[in-house]
Amino acid sequence: MEDLNDKKIVLFDGICNLCTGTVQFIIKRDRKDLFRFASLQSEIGKQLMEERNIDPESNNSIIVIEPQVAYYVKSSAAIEIAKELGGLWPTIQVFSYILPEGIRDSIYELIAKNRYKWFGKKDSCMIPTPALESKFLDGN
Repeated sequence: MEDLNDKKIVLFDGICNLCTGTVQFIIKRDRKDLFRFASLQSEIGKQLMEERNIDPESNNSIIVIEPQVAYYVKSSAAIEIAKELGGLWPTIQVFSYILPEGIRDSIYELIAKNRYKWFGKKDSCMIPTPALESKFLDGN
């Protein structure tokens, strides 16, 4: 397994269409090859949450783990991802300064709560193409 200390690990809901679409969006814009991915439902996803005392039963969020540094959830995770992408996406960081985390997370939670209804879900976790397998920790 590769050394993940210089990578950011994104844990996502592997059956959520919005979440898997977001992962594909990130991969296309990850010019620095910084991100690795695992579904929340996978053994490695569960292990990473347990190591950080994140309750998998109460979590409906994207999680970004920066090994040896910190982890981020909800809107903070989204901002952490955006600041590493190419183009204008890093400007999303401005929301961390102008909107309190509670407000940002309320908006995030509204979307997360309705994600299956609005965007649908799959019967099983996303399976990466052979070309993308190296970006996924769990092999789904």
